[in-house]
Amino acid sequence: MTEELRDPMGQIERERYARHLSLPDIGPAGQERLRAARVLIVGLGGLGSPVALYLAAAGVGTIGLVDADTVTRSNLQRQVIHDETQIGRPKVASAEHRIRTLNPDVRVETFAEQFTEDRALAIAEGYALIVDGVDNFATRYMMNTACLELGIPYIYGAVSRFEGQASVFCTPDAPCYRCLFPQSPPSDAARATEQEGILGSVPGTIGTLQATEVVKHIVGFGTSLAGRLLIYDARSMSLETVPVKRNPSCPACAAANRE
Repeated sequence: MTEELRDPMGQIERERYARHLSLPDIGPAGQERLRAARVLIVGLGGLGSPVALYLAAAGVGTIGLVDADTVTRSNLQRQVIHDETQIGRPKVASAEHRIRTLNPDVRVETFAEQFTEDRALAIAEGYALIVDGVDNFATRYMMNTACLELGIPYIYGAVSRFEGQASVFCTPDAPCYRCLFPQSPPSDAARATEQEGILGSVPGTIGTLQATEVVKHIVGFGTSLAGRLLIYDARSMSLETVPVKRNPSCPACAAANRE
């Protein structure tokens, strides 16, 4: 929507965000921070879907959506922001439609294109952080580079079969994505979802964790996943976190003078 978000908070907003306003860690001041925030989501598949839905529901004021693909029926098993009526439409258009029906006060900015090296900074500039909803290392490296250059956090998520990971990279004292993955694995190690399969609820779990990290960062409460990698296994229903340290020889963040 082109009009400015209503200010100050009116009765509709107070009703919508009542459960946030009751939380001491958020309250009216935190809700205003959410309303003023600009968040970019790259990828509107299994991860980006729950992230976009929960951030819209939380009242994030501006959400940027980046995806070059269109909705297919095989997406619907896990990409819950889309539905049968949106098959064949661009994913950014489908997601925008759903966000507007969920929370019409959210401003949506769409980019029906790939997040490429040539376009990364132009797309990401002006956003407070980038959320990873993609399924390939190349785009993650580009998001990592953009976050380092712009000085904004990178909210990481990845899924495979029954497992998932989440973390926060590129904050001032935290490692970047290349500290954890200095080089792309061999191509046969990065199997496509359609080949290896995935339990539909797994990206929902990881995407919800990513959305939580976004809200925590914007509002400023809790302990961030920065410096830790969360690992989820749906088969054993286990969650663990392992420390991730900055690499002083990292080809990305060392070069960005973040030592």
